[in-house]
Amino acid sequence: MANAIAKMMLEIDDEWEDLDELDDERPRDTKIDEAKEVLMGELFEQSPEQVYYGRQVEVLFERRFFHWIIARALGELARSGAVSSTEMVLEGQTRVRFYWSTRNRYWRRKAQAARRLILEYSKPSFCRGLGHHAETMFTAALATVGFMPTSENVRSYRGVEWVETGHDLDRVFERDKVAYGTEIKNSLDYIAREELQIKLRMCKRFGIRLLFIMRMAPKSYIEEIRQAGGYSLIFEWQLYPHGNEELARRVRERFGLRVDCPRAIERGTVERFLRWHVRDLGKGGVWVVVGFTER
Repeated sequence: MANAIAKMMLEIDDEWEDLDELDDERPRDTKIDEAKEVLMGELFEQSPEQVYYGRQVEVLFERRFFHWIIARALGELARSGAVSSTEMVLEGQTRVRFYWSTRNRYWRRKAQAARRLILEYSKPSFCRGLGHHAETMFTAALATVGFMPTSENVRSYRGVEWVETGHDLDRVFERDKVAYGTEIKNSLDYIAREELQIKLRMCKRFGIRLLFIMRMAPKSYIEEIRQAGGYSLIFEWQLYPHGNEELARRVRERFGLRVDCPRAIERGTVERFLRWHVRDLGKGGVWVVVGFTER
């Protein structure tokens, strides 16, 4: 169970074999070639002494490319020999793949140091804490603008049960007689598309709207939520539990990832959601709020 939790929460890179299977299901995206040029020019050629791991690169470039585009670009660069790559075991069945410039002769020491740091934030207890901490922070923040939690770990709502799968919703918030089935995801990777669609079906069955609070999501997910009458709240910075400020600092400095231990969710983030709720919900206009945690 511990290894399963660690693998789920650590967001280990897709295996190349898995990517090949996905490639069989969809045409090759021309954005992969653009991403390959960007990665070579801005990463491996500009900083040839550095060693990167797959999820790190996906997050570093996520404002410009979807995660799966970067994953495929890295795979193609490595298979062609343009960059070097190796896979290391973290613990048990959990593995991570590293990439570096072919000019980097001393990659092994840096990869081992990166592996040790990754192990620090892949402990099952820490991974569980990430999810619980974000739920607590956003529950408190939404309450300050009148969205009150009425239930949690929701598999039924007002006498209607969800029996199709074993999933639940993190919370239901209500204000002005409007209910929002809410999912809060504090992970570096995207939620699985199948899980997103299940959450949308759950809200449809319950007759409520989906409020999806995510660190990051692709535009296609956001549009799918919008078309279903839901709302996407993107907060970008992964929230570490209090007491992990030193770890967050080292992760930011070593990997360049946006992680922090803020005191609270910035009030402006939830206030923008409130303005949408008050002014635009009844008009059918659903848009995305991009908020940042308080630094």
